[in-house]
This record gives sequence, structure tokens and C-alpha cells, in this order.
Amino acid sequence: MPLSAYHLRTSIAVSDIQKAVEFYEGKLGLQALWSGPSARIAGGSRVYASGGGPALNVYQSVTAGKTDATLATWYVDDIDRIVDELASSGVEFVRYDQFEHDARGITPRAGGGRIAWFQDPDGNTFAIEADA
Repeated sequence: MPLSAYHLRTSIAVSDIQKAVEFYEGKLGLQALWSGPSARIAGGSRVYASGGGPALNVYQSVTAGKTDATLATWYVDDIDRIVDELASSGVEFVRYDQFEHDARGITPRAGGGRIAWFQDPDGNTFAIEADA
């Protein structure tokens, strides 16, 4: 049975669900569709909408922030506007020494386009990408 026929949702572990709610809802502007338990923690998880449907599970866990890899990427039409809006809400963009970044923290993407990275309070890394 091929998995390509099914909806895929990214899951992100966080150490403190309340701090995560402040970041994901307050700074990123994501809308929580529902909340529920995470292991033994009542209200320890949220499912956020993005792109018209459920897209991101955020749950409290001791495994939070254990990877340096980019965990999810939003593909946008106007990266400058989105980065400016996120920065004005308090999101800080990560700059990596091996890349050249503009004043906003945006860098050319391999193969064309541009990309900018940011992290949640646990150090989980996300990206904003655009083809132009």
C-alpha cells in the first residue's frame, strides 16, 4: 500500500507546551485546530493548521531539540515579506557561517531561490523558502 496516497503531518517535540504555544501561535501566527494529551501530560499537544489543513503536531516530550536538522519548511511566494512579518513578531533568524546572508538573514538556496532559517524555543529548526 503506497504511502503517497495519504496525508503527511510533521511532528515536533517541545520541552514546554505552554512556551511552545506562545511561539507557534503568538509569533508564527499558526491556528491550533485541537489540543490533546501527550503521553501522561493532559493538554500536552497541539495540532496546527497550515496551507489549508492540519500540518504540524507539536507535543511535549523529553526528546525536544535533539537534532540540528531542518524539521519543516514553509514554501512562500514573498520571502522578504514573510521574514519581515515574522521578525516583527519576535522571530530571530539563524545565520550559518558557511552561507552568505542578506540583512534579513536570507541566503541564496542551492539550485535557485532563497531560504531563511529560524528556531523555536527548544532549538528545533524550521525554514522559509521561495523560488525567487
